[in-house]
Amino acid sequence: MPSNEDSGGVRSVQRAFDILSLLTEGRRTLTIREVVDETGLAKTTALRMLQTLEHMGLLWATPKGYAAGPALWRWAHLARHAWELPPETVQLMRELGARQRETVNLYVLRDVHRVCIAQQESPQPLRHVVRVGDELPLWAGASSKVLLKDAPERLLDRVARTSPYGEGHVARLREWAARAEHDGYAVSHGEREPGLSAVAVPVTSGSKATVAALTLSGPTVRFTDDRVAEFVTDLAETAKRMSERGFEHPLS
Repeated sequence: MPSNEDSGGVRSVQRAFDILSLLTEGRRTLTIREVVDETGLAKTTALRMLQTLEHMGLLWATPKGYAAGPALWRWAHLARHAWELPPETVQLMRELGARQRETVNLYVLRDVHRVCIAQQESPQPLRHVVRVGDELPLWAGASSKVLLKDAPERLLDRVARTSPYGEGHVARLREWAARAEHDGYAVSHGEREPGLSAVAVPVTSGSKATVAALTLSGPTVRFTDDRVAEFVTDLAETAKRMSERGFEHPLS
C-alpha cells in the first residue's frame, strides 16, 4: 500500500497536469480564478501550484495571467522528434488525402486508447478533425477494430469496461476484431459519434504484426458502399507501401 507521502506526491503531480491542461489554443493564459473554478482547488493550493510551475519554467507569469513557460519548448522539441514520421510516410498520407478528399489519420495503440500520431485534414468544408496527440477510446471505431485484432483477452476486457456498454461489450469487441482480421480492414458508421464514418486498414511491421491503423474518416453521407470499397483499395495500397518502407513509433 502506498504511503500517505507517496499518495500526496501523485496527487500533486496530477494537479499540476490538470492546471497545464487548461491551456489551449483558444486560451493562452490562465488567471488564478479560472484555475480555482475549473480544478476545484482551494485558492491557496492553486496559487502554490502555479508558483511551483512558474519556478520550474512550465508556466510564465504575465500581466494577463499565467502562460505556457519556456521549459515546455524543450518538451515539445523532444516530443516532435520522437513522434516525427519519415517524410515518405507523410507524403503517402498527403497523396491519399488529395485523392480521396477525406481526413487521413494514423493511430497507434496505447493502453485502452488509440493515439493519433499523424493527420492529413480533408480539404472539404464538412470534415472530421482529430488533432495529432488526441487520445480516443478503443471501444468503437474502424481504427479500434484494426488495432484490437491482435489484442490479448485481458485488454479486450479492460476496453469493454471503459465503454458505455459495460463488460458485456467484450463479445462485440471480439467479433469486430475477428472480422477485421478476416477482411483485412474495418468500417464504422456512427459508432462513437452520430453521422461520422471511417474505414481503416492495418500498417504492419516486418513480422506482420499490426503497429498502426491508417484511416479515412468523414461524414457518413459521403461514405456510401461504392466509396467505402474505393477507400479500402486505396488505403490497403498506401498501408502496404508504408509497411514496406518500415514503420516505427515510440510505443512499439
